[in-house]
Amino acid sequence: MRIAFFLYEGLTTLDIIGPHDVLSRLPEAEAISVGTTTGPFMADTGVLGLTATHTIDQVDAADILVVPGGVDGTFAAAADETIQAWVRMIDANSTWTTSVCTGSLILGSAGVLNGKRATSHWAAVDALEGFGATPVRDERVVIDGKHVTAAGVSAGIDMALTLAARIAGDDVAKTIQLGIEYDPQPPFDSGSVDKAGPEIAALAAGIF
Repeated sequence: MRIAFFLYEGLTTLDIIGPHDVLSRLPEAEAISVGTTTGPFMADTGVLGLTATHTIDQVDAADILVVPGGVDGTFAAAADETIQAWVRMIDANSTWTTSVCTGSLILGSAGVLNGKRATSHWAAVDALEGFGATPVRDERVVIDGKHVTAAGVSAGIDMALTLAARIAGDDVAKTIQLGIEYDPQPPFDSGSVDKAGPEIAALAAGIF
């Protein structure tokens, strides 16, 4: 089972690392990282980088595609016609096509979310309507057929565990969850716009 994790300049690291730590532990998983070139791609923080081992020219099929989000880098990737064409090619024969955070904008720009329910980061979810998708604002993971989209950043772990259960069963997914000790108990209850309130939401919009 080949899982292609797409990398590009300016991605958010947790968007890719969270799902990778889950999905790469599935039985018979073959995880690969794919970019427009091989080599490192700098994250949106400008500090960490992730390395692509394959180019999009070398990968013409995958069972699972995972597309992370970001900010400026995501908009650039979404506008790249070469990336759009590659996403469409992979999606044509994938078993699952997934995204985390604003990665759904890349899927949307490629045309694969047209007519689908989908989500994204709370600050970007409305943009999905422009790609023919139906924005979903109150679910962390949205499944519409083979397309699975996650809300912002940390929701990628929820998405990956949900997908792991669909692929290998609940017990395997639960085992992976325990293995990575994913038992969120955040110190604050401000993980959604409704819970955080307008003042914190405005501050977050200025950072992200």
